[in-house]
Amino acid sequence: MAHARPSVNKRLRETQKKEKQAQKAERRAQRAEEKKGRPHEKGEVDPDIAGIVPGPQPVPWADELGEDEK
Repeated sequence: MAHARPSVNKRLRETQKKEKQAQKAERRAQRAEEKKGRPHEKGEVDPDIAGIVPGPQPVPWADELGEDEK
């Protein structure tokens, strides 16, 4: 029984790799088209950062401080 030559195996691996890369490119293009089709609201706010105001924040323990410490 003869073994396949390494060059034949390498050629098969390369063809499989190219096919896989082509499939991935197709999937990426399809996802990009799906993203373009989705409506995008400009007023969207991330719920994690909603209500955060830049700048100095009020002291959270201000109600515990006396008048002379404020």
